[in-house]
Amino acid sequence: MRSIVVAAVSLGCMATSAAQASDLPLYQPAPSWIIPAVLPDAAKTGGDTPALVIFDTQQRIEDGRLWSYIDVASHITSPEMLAQATSLALPWAPDKGDIIVHELAIWRGSQRIDLLANGQKFTVLRREQALEQRELTGILTATLAVEGLQVGDILRLRASTTSKDAALGGRVQNVVPMIALPARVAFARARISWPTATPPRWKLEADGVKAVPIRDGQYTVLDLALPAPKPVEMPQDAPSRFRHPPMIEFATFADWADVSKTFAPLYGAEANAIAPGSPLRTEVDAIMKADATPIGRAERALELVQDKIRYLAVGMDGGNYVPQKPARTWEVRYGDCKAKTVLLLSMLRAMGIDAEPVLAAVGSGDFVTERLPSAAAFNHVFVKATIDGQTLWLDGTGAGSRLADIHDTPDVGYVLPIRADGAALLRIATHANARPVIDLIVEADETASVDLPSAFEATAIVHGRPAAMLTMAKTQLGEKEQRQAVGQFLQGFLGEGQFVDTSITSDPITGAVTLKARGATSTIWTTDDRRRKRAVDRLIDQVNFDPDRSKATWAAVPVLVNQPDGMRYRLRLRLPDGGRAFALEGEPDLKANIAGYDIVRSASLANGMFTLDERIDTVGGEIAVARIPAERDALTTAKARAPRIVASADTRRRWDINASDPPGATQLKAIEAIFAKSIADDPDEASGYTSRASLRSGVGDRRGAVADLTHAIAITPTIDLYLQRSTESHELGDMAAALKDAEAARALDPSSQQAIGQLSDLKAEGGDMPGALALLDQRIALGGSMRNAFREAKAGLLGEYGDVTAALLLFDSLIADKPGSPSLMNARCWAKGTRMVMIDSALKDCTGAIELSTDTSGPLDSRAMVWYRLGKYEQALADLDAVLASTPNQAESHFMRGIVLAKSDRRPEATKEFAIARRLLPSVDRRYARYSIKAD
Repeated sequence: MRSIVVAAVSLGCMATSAAQASDLPLYQPAPSWIIPAVLPDAAKTGGDTPALVIFDTQQRIEDGRLWSYIDVASHITSPEMLAQATSLALPWAPDKGDIIVHELAIWRGSQRIDLLANGQKFTVLRREQALEQRELTGILTATLAVEGLQVGDILRLRASTTSKDAALGGRVQNVVPMIALPARVAFARARISWPTATPPRWKLEADGVKAVPIRDGQYTVLDLALPAPKPVEMPQDAPSRFRHPPMIEFATFADWADVSKTFAPLYGAEANAIAPGSPLRTEVDAIMKADATPIGRAERALELVQDKIRYLAVGMDGGNYVPQKPARTWEVRYGDCKAKTVLLLSMLRAMGIDAEPVLAAVGSGDFVTERLPSAAAFNHVFVKATIDGQTLWLDGTGAGSRLADIHDTPDVGYVLPIRADGAALLRIATHANARPVIDLIVEADETASVDLPSAFEATAIVHGRPAAMLTMAKTQLGEKEQRQAVGQFLQGFLGEGQFVDTSITSDPITGAVTLKARGATSTIWTTDDRRRKRAVDRLIDQVNFDPDRSKATWAAVPVLVNQPDGMRYRLRLRLPDGGRAFALEGEPDLKANIAGYDIVRSASLANGMFTLDERIDTVGGEIAVARIPAERDALTTAKARAPRIVASADTRRRWDINASDPPGATQLKAIEAIFAKSIADDPDEASGYTSRASLRSGVGDRRGAVADLTHAIAITPTIDLYLQRSTESHELGDMAAALKDAEAARALDPSSQQAIGQLSDLKAEGGDMPGALALLDQRIALGGSMRNAFREAKAGLLGEYGDVTAALLLFDSLIADKPGSPSLMNARCWAKGTRMVMIDSALKDCTGAIELSTDTSGPLDSRAMVWYRLGKYEQALADLDAVLASTPNQAESHFMRGIVLAKSDRRPEATKEFAIARRLLPSVDRRYARYSIKAD
């Protein structure tokens, strides 16, 4: 049993609680109207009972006071539960009422041990457990360490609280959550009673629970047998009115107007007037002098309350509903939503601006209309102002609001204006915010090639709460941590990469925080329809709308749209070769409302520069079920039509670049500078070196790549880094270095499949075939899930360097164990084709692998080898063209295409293919020489 909270309800800033304190003795018998639950006989005798034996709540309303009783009996079924149950905690607010403990006992079989009679006592403590959440509750806590409790015992606690809140003017309210299936409990009940002559209003918010009031003398009793049926499961994107827990609520408020009127004295102009000559009056006068317009004055007042008054909820001494006085808030410079609202109201009223407070239910605003009228329906309060006939919603607990944001709308559903003559619930119609929360501007340099990383300068202008959080983070983070924070922020939009020259700058005038960085991220260009293409959309691609309404119980449940929020993305992209023959496909311009998002986009391509300006906003509200198919289709269509840049057919590739920028390009230089700065900023971090090594390898500077990998290994020696450097050394022809690094990788993890595979291949190529096979045979002999993978590696090794007959026998065995495996069929085809054996069946193997593969580039390349062996150069060329259309960086296919072209008397084209193959893979000639295939 966890720490017990007696009838406590927490509702955030406007928190209410029925758990109270007492000047009376802490221990008393239960009142006469309480009907104690009977402990089941099975529980007394140690029979099979659920962990929760009794859960009984009883409430009585009388004379403006609420008496709440709880009876909980828990079966201690495990040591873990025993550890939880040995400490009890009963919180209550001393300014509202009393707490009384009626019983604390242990049942051990049929024996009852009265812990209170044996002298165990609760100790009253003051513990502000919510202080880290900026909430000062004033709650006292009665604690007791239960002595003598054992596994198998039943611990029973019965206690009551009384509550009378002066702020409610004699009105009473409470919300009683209901225990529901699948929770197991031997006995559960909720009982509410009241004088028949003065009945409260009550409402049951639970399906399948019967509640019929029964008159019992001068009182009426409402009994609910629990547990309630399991609540109907609802989708997470359903509005809150469909997703609330089962509960019953009761209150003595007449209607919503009565709730409104009850709060009016607390927020009245006279009671909260700003005294002449006071420090607060000086602030008001300064605002009025600085700005002559009502709306400008309202913005300045809001800014002052948001930025100069820190948030701290004060729930003691009547503070649940009673706001702190404006003068006091200004003096102490802290306050909760009530205090901030009253302060803002008093300032606006002093300026002659029409303003009133409104109650809100943040997180469940649409549920308010379904609820019983009471103060407990709300957890927040802010200001509604009217200026020049326009309604403004001003929240002092917000952050960073400025004049540009003054017309933004909160997504709280319904609010209740607080007025002396009462008011009805008022719906807030939401719309897109004036300023996006994030405005991201990117200047990208991709002038060298469509294969290289994108070099960019990024500026993100952040508003609202995220801006306030970033401002705080800057004061708490060191230089390195700030760089990392900016990088992590931008990675969410631009992808992983290196980020340098980062900065975080706050602007108190605009309330914005600006993040800046230079960086480089992996290329975004992909091959599609044999052309290089680049997606440029960043926002609509992140929108998902796939609500599930498949269950019959969900058929009428609308989709909740996120609260008003927005982002803007602007891109200026410099293209290779001045954008010659580059084109734009898709729908460059768009203005639509799709799936609850307002989307505006414009895009253009001219003079080697692509420009994109895109903004997307959520607008709040709901989408009816009937609209779901149309909205889903509209979003799918919009994504399909998103603009993409299409490169020219002969666009420059990375293998066309000789380790430096071609004329007119600056991309490589920019990337190198970014990587160099990243290394200089943090020389003990390997990522800068590894990123630059990949770049240098990609543009043919393999010696530079080895140097960078050497630095990275010195910092963080990993299997991947050793194998990467081994590969680079192999391509440079340094077999000794390649073998040494592969050995080092395997030493880090002797079971690594990748390390064993690369090391065995290098040994075989260097002439140590017995050593290579021994590595693989060792892992094969161990068996396990990787056995067949190592057998396949052995077959490939034999086919490449050793006994091809043995290789084919092993492939046959593997395929017999796994018929129809395209990878095995392709490997067998390759061994036959390269070693010129069983060529006819090789063709069948390759064709089968092509038919079964999702990625056909490998078996197509293998089949081209077979066609070449058969002297069918036209068919070989067709397969190689198909490979290079989808994977143009496949060096082996370029080399074989050169061989085939040379055999077809197309020497100039062949020479070009050989050059590309050697740039991509310097060892390509050595490899194909093993197959007796040489470029003439």
